Amino acid sequence: MEAADTHITLDQLPTGSRVLVRSRTDWRFAAVSKIVEQKVTLTVCSPSGRTYRLRRDLDCQIFMEGLIPIVVCDEPDDWRDNFGRYDSRW
Repeated sequence: MEAADTHITLDQLPTGSRVLVRSRTDWRFAAVSKIVEQKVTLTVCSPSGRTYRLRRDLDCQIFMEGLIPIVVCDEPDDWRDNFGRYDSRW
């Protein structure tokens, strides 16, 4: 029996929550770092070891696939097929 897919908004996640987000080339993990003034700031880890920030609206849709929150985007690829690989030294 599979869990039902649900939709929530980004402002319903607490600070520190992990989400999957689509970058230009692949899917990456991000964390909710700040919620202020109608924007949510996500901290994204890049494969090079650096981090960067993305700002999204509070009403940005989150798709729950089981227990995994995924920021909704228009890309046709599946996150399992195009997940960002991190440096193996870490």
